[in-house]
Amino acid sequence: MIGFEILPRQRAVAASHVAEFRDLPVANVSDVMSRMAAGGAALRPMHDGTGMAGPALTVRCRPGDNLLVHKALDLAAPGDVIVVDAGGDLTNAIIGEIMVAYAARRKLGGIVINGAIRDSATLRRGSFPVYAAGVTHRGPYKDGPGVINGAISLAGMVIEPGDLVIGDEDGLLCVPYKQVEEVLAATRAKHHVEEKMMADIAAGTLDTGWVDARLKALGCQGL
Repeated sequence: MIGFEILPRQRAVAASHVAEFRDLPVANVSDVMSRMAAGGAALRPMHDGTGMAGPALTVRCRPGDNLLVHKALDLAAPGDVIVVDAGGDLTNAIIGEIMVAYAARRKLGGIVINGAIRDSATLRRGSFPVYAAGVTHRGPYKDGPGVINGAISLAGMVIEPGDLVIGDEDGLLCVPYKQVEEVLAATRAKHHVEEKMMADIAAGTLDTGWVDARLKALGCQGL
């Protein structure tokens, strides 16, 4: 049936890169990616804010149906982040406490739901990373169809199976597989600059001369 299939994942970002991104702010990664990629402001952490990083195992399902998500939980390897495009619909929850407990027991890296979750109080007390667009008590259906390990899009951000998915309290972001090393190097440099700025603020030596220079270049009057 068209739109109802399980595909093999052909590649995945290296565990060493996953570990290095885990300690970097998502905002820094976003900045070096020209602030052009985002999964949408609606996708928020539903857990205690613990950082998330791991290779994507993608799922596209019909809004309100989680049959393929259950299968993805069994297919995912330790460290994988299951990313589910459920159409952003908030009518029915795609996952809840039981599925998250199972994912944590299997040592997955996290779950992203472009849709709703339930059992939110329990999930918020936990450290297992869960991102979603909303909460509802209404449960899901289990009829399909859906696709595992196909390309998906969250608010225009394309995610391919094996891409790096990262998240923190500011939201989440996908780093394409082929750009991981370039983005990592640029993010390290950006983070170093910001650490130096924080040190200068603490020492009272931060140079803010760029503000007037920028205003002058833009033709601002009254300087």
